[in-house]
Amino acid sequence: MRPPTRSVLSGVAVAVLLAAPAACTIKNSGADTGARPPATGKSGTGSAELADGSGVKVALVPGGAHPYFQPWKAAGAAAKKEYGLGDVTFDETAEWDQQKQDNLLSTLAARGYNAFGVFGVSPTDINTTFEDLRTQGFAVASLASCPAGPTDKADFCLSTDVEVAAYKAARAAIDAMGGKGTLVHLTGNNVDANTQLRIKGVAKAVKESGGKVRLLQTITDVDKDLQTAQKAVSDLLAAKGDRIQGIVTTAYNPAVAAADAVKSSGSAAKVVAIDDDAKILGAIKDGSVAATVVQNPVGQAEVGTWALALLQTKQCAMRHPGQTIDSGSFVVTKANAATYDAARKSKTEQLKKEFADTLLVCE
Repeated sequence: MRPPTRSVLSGVAVAVLLAAPAACTIKNSGADTGARPPATGKSGTGSAELADGSGVKVALVPGGAHPYFQPWKAAGAAAKKEYGLGDVTFDETAEWDQQKQDNLLSTLAARGYNAFGVFGVSPTDINTTFEDLRTQGFAVASLASCPAGPTDKADFCLSTDVEVAAYKAARAAIDAMGGKGTLVHLTGNNVDANTQLRIKGVAKAVKESGGKVRLLQTITDVDKDLQTAQKAVSDLLAAKGDRIQGIVTTAYNPAVAAADAVKSSGSAAKVVAIDDDAKILGAIKDGSVAATVVQNPVGQAEVGTWALALLQTKQCAMRHPGQTIDSGSFVVTKANAATYDAARKSKTEQLKKEFADTLLVCE
């Protein structure tokens, strides 16, 4: 699904950020935003510069082991230093099990952690966990995945809009195919709400082809590990390889597997992957992969930790609790393979500005 990146936490923007409906300003602004008071009745003309984060201990907790989350470690450590936080830890369970994740969160709370950035194992059940944490007085962010359905009991969700990202990936695959032919979609756990959104995104791109592109098959449940993905891709190419002009992958392990298999087999299928694993970037540079769509895990951890600290200190509140914010997705081709990370870093700074200008109300 997703590999680590090497971005580090950049300094908070120093530009003056003014907006009439805005809640806060970013560090060093000192300007009056003229913000309207939030529903809580607090004044909202303050700054998003963290006054004192020494009492905030943030836990970044993925749903389980996966390469996507590895950049959270460095981003969390950088945030601790940047904002003078009491601590930032990265912890995960060995298995993708909601009860085990809940137990881990309880253990972290008992150890003094009071702000949580969580990728919930079960999108249908995670709201119960979020509600429990908030009832205990903890700030909570849903990072990299939002709960299923219209309600989010976390303070906010900062995640890739996976339907949009999958649409971008499918469009890139269709373009690489010359706008016509047969496409296969490889993706993750079928019961995951994110997988269903990715399926919708790919279907939208196929529909827009006006019948020139046919979706031959959507293969789910192939992101458990690389071996599972490799077998699925091998079986696919053996059975239907001569009928496939394009492969779009919207999960990490099948992306790596498809890149390897197409290159080694000499298949003419155009592959569009997800995320920026070194193998995938290398394959883009040598032409065996047409493109990839990268996400922003570093930005999720950077901005998520910063916003959690502001919330936990009660210096700021969310104007609309439970709001979903797209952390960004970016199409990478041979043309921008060496420079795309600049766009991702720029998006992270834009997210900080968005929180300060419109999402947070600060005292």
